[in-house]
Amino acid sequence: MEGRRVTLGRVAGVHGVQGWIKVYSYTRPAQNILKYRRWWLVHGDGFEAQLLAGKVQGNGLVAQISDASGKPIEDRDVAAGLIGAEIQVERGEMPKLPEGQFYWADLLGLAVMNTEGVALGTVTDVTSNGAQDVLVITADAGGEGETERLIPFVSPQIVREVDPAAGRIVCEWQPDW
Repeated sequence: MEGRRVTLGRVAGVHGVQGWIKVYSYTRPAQNILKYRRWWLVHGDGFEAQLLAGKVQGNGLVAQISDASGKPIEDRDVAAGLIGAEIQVERGEMPKLPEGQFYWADLLGLAVMNTEGVALGTVTDVTSNGAQDVLVITADAGGEGETERLIPFVSPQIVREVDPAAGRIVCEWQPDW
């Protein structure tokens, strides 16, 4: 897991005339994205930016960042050119989680099988329905393309085992559900 980047948000707009950006955060709580001082902005060629300042502003977040050379972005037009850029951090900089908890990014690509060993597919996304996280599982449906399953991440009732080292998740789930 070291050496890879995880998307934690995106540049959603500009704030003011001094080069600050509006940040849409995927973290919970949203302001956790401001704990990371080194961001990679993935937009065009992309670059490493330093978070120089950040704060909650109304219902959102705003930040001042550096450009690729390390100088503060102080121009609204330069900041506007970053709208839509993904904000990524090194996976190794993210805090270690307690046993049994996982970052969504660490679940992507894991094979999912049921308790009888029947392959259900691969985790292609993780989302939330408000009550719990939901695994989006995609599987080859033979000649009919792909099939998608939504499996609630409810442990231990549905999700029985998560083993990222082995690359698998075991669920109490039937293929025809």
